[in-house]
Amino acid sequence: MKKNLVLFVLFILPIVAYLFFASGVNSFAKLPTITKNIPELSSWKTLDNKPVTLNNKITVLGFIGQDVLQHKGNVFNLYEKIFDRNKNFKDFQMVMIMPDGTQDQVKELQKVLVTLGTQAGWNFVFGTPDEINKFYTKLSLVGKLDATLATPNVFIIDKNRNLRGRKGQDKKGKPEYKEGYNTKFVSELYNEMTDDVKIILAEYRLALKKNHNATKEI
Repeated sequence: MKKNLVLFVLFILPIVAYLFFASGVNSFAKLPTITKNIPELSSWKTLDNKPVTLNNKITVLGFIGQDVLQHKGNVFNLYEKIFDRNKNFKDFQMVMIMPDGTQDQVKELQKVLVTLGTQAGWNFVFGTPDEINKFYTKLSLVGKLDATLATPNVFIIDKNRNLRGRKGQDKKGKPEYKEGYNTKFVSELYNEMTDDVKIILAEYRLALKKNHNATKEI
C-alpha cells in the first residue's frame, strides 16, 4: 500500500498537476479584443520630456483629468492592487494621459506615490484637451470622459496596441462586457483586473515558450 502511495506521489501526481495548470493557461489565453490597433502615444512627452510608446509593452492606460489630486485615492488603489504586483516585469507599464497644465499637480502626486515604492514603469504623458479627446474617441468605448477629461476606468492594452477586456459570456453563461476597470473599487481591481492582467501575461509566456525563447522578461 505504501509502495503504491509513493509511486502515485512520485509519478502520477506531477502529471495531474501539469495537466491542470496547462489547461488553466490555455483557458486564460483568450482575453477578447475590444478595439484593435489603437493610436500610438510617442508624440506626447513625460515630465522629463521623454516619449512613451505602447508598442511591445503591456500597458495599463488611464485618464486622470484636470483635478489630479481628487483622484489620488484611485491612483493609490491602482498602484497597490495592479502595479505593485507586476512592476518587476520589464515590458509592463502604466501610462496616465494628462491634460497640459497639470504638470505641477502631477509632481505633487509623484511625491506621494514614491512613498509606496518605485515609479519605474509608471508614466504620465501630457497632451492638449483636443488631442486627448481625439485619442479617446479612437478607443471606441461606451464610457465617456467627464468635463475634466477624466474617467475612473483604466484599460489594458496589449503589445500590439489592442485594447483587451471581456465580452461574450461569463462563467455562468450570462452576457458580459467589460472595456475598463473602475479604480474606485478595490474589489474590481483585485477580483477582475488582476485576473485579466494575468491572462495577458500568460499569453506572452505561452508564446515565448512556443518560440523556445521563454525568459523572465515578457
